Amino acid sequence: MLPYGKQSIDQSDIDEVIRVLRSDYLTTGPEIELLEQAFCQATGARHAVACANGTAALHLIAMAMNLQPGDEVVVPSISFVATANGARYCGADVVFADVDPETSLMTPATLEAALKRVTPGKLKAIFAVHMGGHPADMPALKAIADREGVFMVEDACHALGTTYTTADGREHRIGDGAHSDFAALSLHPVKTITCGEGGIVFTPHDHFAHDLKIKRSHGLSRDADEWTNGELAFEEGTGAANPWYYELGEVGYNYRLTDFQAAMARSQLKRLPHFAARRRRLVALYHQKLDGLSNVVKLVAPRDGTDPVLHLMVALIDFKAIGKTRKEVMMALRQRGVGTQVHYIPIHRQPYYARRAVGLDLPGADAYYAKCLSLPLYPDMTDADVDVVVGALREIAG
Repeated sequence: MLPYGKQSIDQSDIDEVIRVLRSDYLTTGPEIELLEQAFCQATGARHAVACANGTAALHLIAMAMNLQPGDEVVVPSISFVATANGARYCGADVVFADVDPETSLMTPATLEAALKRVTPGKLKAIFAVHMGGHPADMPALKAIADREGVFMVEDACHALGTTYTTADGREHRIGDGAHSDFAALSLHPVKTITCGEGGIVFTPHDHFAHDLKIKRSHGLSRDADEWTNGELAFEEGTGAANPWYYELGEVGYNYRLTDFQAAMARSQLKRLPHFAARRRRLVALYHQKLDGLSNVVKLVAPRDGTDPVLHLMVALIDFKAIGKTRKEVMMALRQRGVGTQVHYIPIHRQPYYARRAVGLDLPGADAYYAKCLSLPLYPDMTDADVDVVVGALREIAG
């Protein structure tokens, strides 16, 4: 069975985990900072803050922006539910934007349409999603966020290694903070690199990086310069800081990453060039071999000026034209050893959010969802595996 996604673990990853298991620290140790430094080097980010998972990264971002009940954020409807949930954890309301039905990305036009449904004076942030690894038009979206005076956030959980080139000819790596205030990354097993579960928040802002690190560990500060309760914090007479003291200035969460996870992620990050090259090679093969089926099976094509490292190999299938339902196609592929998945059900169609946006019509999101099917894509796939997938699709499509 070829799954739609799968981790790639080698002996170097295993050796790094074992090394840390035999060390003095399993959590809150030196591996965390080493991982954060490695991610800054890999992406060009000013700050990288490691945390428990991609959802935690989105929640930490929402807290750093101080989202409150009554605030509103714009989120594209095609994404995993965590993109919207992060804001809801803080009580903010989500205004869903439509997407391009061919790319599944929020565009400047669909963002502008969503802004017309925002309550005046309530908008606090705009979330862009790099669906499947394809980057949204960040310069244009950031210009709108700046015009509105709100935060720009990238849900980059799918997009490690992706680059895009701006009109001035400069190449940008996802996470570098050139066109956003925050970016969230996931280290889930089917993502480009993994440590089981894990997340990273990127930000170009010094004060937010410090705040994120406080919030990921209960909200506790061990920095004497930040303490306010002098009677408990400092030794009477000498004024020296009490070595056991810590202070809770605000409530945070236990969103820490373990040291052995960090070591595994850093080991995986060293292989990012290989992973990226392999994914790009497989994507190119899919485009080449599915060309003859383009009347009923289309692949999401990269925008001009972008070089994505895809997390998902999404095919847009005209199920009516081949006379089969999506379920029938998925089951037929499974019988031939090919696993698939659907990414994603539009979030505005989920009952929780549908109750909060009764009657909302987003035709682009619905049209994309009606056709999308994720095919196998992971670094350990062989070129021959692509032939298996394409051959099965050709047979099923007739």
